[in-house]
Amino acid sequence: MIIDWTMTFTALGLLIGMATLTWVISVIKKDVSIVDSFWSLFIFAALIFWWCAADTARGPRALPALILVGVWAIRLSIYLTIRNWGHPEDRRYQKIREQYEPMFWLKSLGIIFIFQATLASIIALPILPVILSDEPLNPLDFIGLSIFVVGLLFETVADNQMMTFKARHPGGGVLNQGLWRYSRHPNYFGEALLWWGFWVLAFSAGAPLWMILSPALMTWLLMKFSGVPMLEGDLKARRPDYSSYIETTSAFIPRRPRKKP
Repeated sequence: MIIDWTMTFTALGLLIGMATLTWVISVIKKDVSIVDSFWSLFIFAALIFWWCAADTARGPRALPALILVGVWAIRLSIYLTIRNWGHPEDRRYQKIREQYEPMFWLKSLGIIFIFQATLASIIALPILPVILSDEPLNPLDFIGLSIFVVGLLFETVADNQMMTFKARHPGGGVLNQGLWRYSRHPNYFGEALLWWGFWVLAFSAGAPLWMILSPALMTWLLMKFSGVPMLEGDLKARRPDYSSYIETTSAFIPRRPRKKP
């Protein structure tokens, strides 16, 4: 399948424009962590743009993609907005702010907002062939859709369990029940899983093999860059019990807890 690079780079420009407007809001609020609430919406915006640009050339996978990505994006955005509402800037971003002062407010346009918009456009790449392909549905499509749904449910349940735990334990603590008993970051695992499912859907639609870089990049970001490393560094410093939790619980892929050494 030939990729329409004009549509691809036009979507990138759209996302950079959205990121710039979000940056303006962050400067006014003095809080760059609002980008987290817009991250999923960047990807959904790329889908909407391609859906409209495709006009009558939308393939049989286009509507399921619109529904599933829309549910994922809107749910995640609402969850993160509620979680962060009324709180100061996320500690991870506070550390970045300290590192890049002076004039972080200006530097953040590139290192936070345009950077995340660019990543979102790469993650979104498999969406384009899913929308444009007119290949008939086959069993691989249903496998991909099933993986996406399982990942979405995994992420949603994990987020709800964490929200409930925080409401019941406002003083802090370590959640090691439910899905969090089997993974220290089941929400991140669900996030990665759903994008692998979407890649299977794109591959079935005729997407080139190199688009596997999209879910691979998402998985790397969650496991090695902005997900697990940044979050756990902060948690270990603030919660003494977290080190014990690390000893017994898988960081990412769910599995039975290990016995303490």
